[in-house]
Amino acid sequence: MQRTVFTDEHEAFRATVRAFVESRVVPVHDQWYEAGIVPREFYHQLAELGVFGIEVPEEYGGAGIESFKFQAVLIEEAARAGVSFGGSSVHVGLCLPYLKSLATEEQKRRWLPGFVAGELMFAIAMTEPGTGSDLAGMRTTATRSADGDHYVLNGAKTFITGGVHADRVIVCARTAPPSETDRRHGISLFVVDTTSPGYTVGRKLDKLGLKVSDTAELSFTDVRVPAADLLGEEHRGFTYLGRNLPQERFSIAAGAYAQAKAAVRFAVEYTKGRTVFGRPVAEFQNTKFELAACRAEVDAAEAVVDRALEALDAGTLTPADAASAKLFCTEVASRVIDRCLQLHGGYGYITEYPVARLYADNRVNRIYGGTSEVMKTIIAKDMGL
Repeated sequence: MQRTVFTDEHEAFRATVRAFVESRVVPVHDQWYEAGIVPREFYHQLAELGVFGIEVPEEYGGAGIESFKFQAVLIEEAARAGVSFGGSSVHVGLCLPYLKSLATEEQKRRWLPGFVAGELMFAIAMTEPGTGSDLAGMRTTATRSADGDHYVLNGAKTFITGGVHADRVIVCARTAPPSETDRRHGISLFVVDTTSPGYTVGRKLDKLGLKVSDTAELSFTDVRVPAADLLGEEHRGFTYLGRNLPQERFSIAAGAYAQAKAAVRFAVEYTKGRTVFGRPVAEFQNTKFELAACRAEVDAAEAVVDRALEALDAGTLTPADAASAKLFCTEVASRVIDRCLQLHGGYGYITEYPVARLYADNRVNRIYGGTSEVMKTIIAKDMGL
């Protein structure tokens, strides 16, 4: 089916990104995979391509385009080639909305030009050891000094994507205990300089998948955070987090759809070239039926993603809409990628084949950004259940 969500401008951008991926990423991606991290200088290359500034207002060095569609193109093209851009997806997809909506004019002038240039890479630290999706249960604290000049940050975070390379991290911390009627009260957001004394990047976590994306543990021991680096109002952090969750969950849905589509592409190419019993695997009826079924599921996911993308740009994507899109697309992707791996036979289990890496990378989609079980709870609540 013909997609209508993208314009000629988006497709021109897609062609530029595809050429960039094929010439600058694919040839070295295996090295990144073995190292378990994207080289820091790669982010300067992405900045030169202009991808960090698309949604940043012009007065801070960006293009001032209020649309997530260009980021959706990036997501699709990375998946198509079976590559990763590391923590840059968090830099733009998760952190930028907080900076645009909450930062003061002074803060924007301090941070956004470096953000666009790839000189200040951002990450966000929400999850803590032992709390998982229960953000209201966080124990990291930020205590304001008597003179009001700064806060003292103490605690730990885990599963922080982009945490190794980050120059600034949006840290969620308690500035007040929860109230008797609201466990979510008392959480605030801070933009923390990663060179601050007491700020420590712990081990880079060895994950099942997403090997190229650096994921770290962070700890804070009496880290002094200037009061000028409080993001938004004190104690309102949980509200802010809720506002941006629909975009985060949509981006996961879009990524899952793109991975599923890529898996079908890899399986078609492989089965056409692989010969068994004197015939290409693609000629067997079972192969045709399996790939046809996968194609149908991917088409359905594409329709969900495109409709949600239009709603996101229009500002009408609700938390339940985003949860539904994430739940559906991640479940589709898990089925499709598994079936495409099966069509590769034993080679599908070898990580030099992109479908094997997709299989491992895809699994986390049903966990981060809120588990599938959390998505079902949100949808059920929207249904009045």
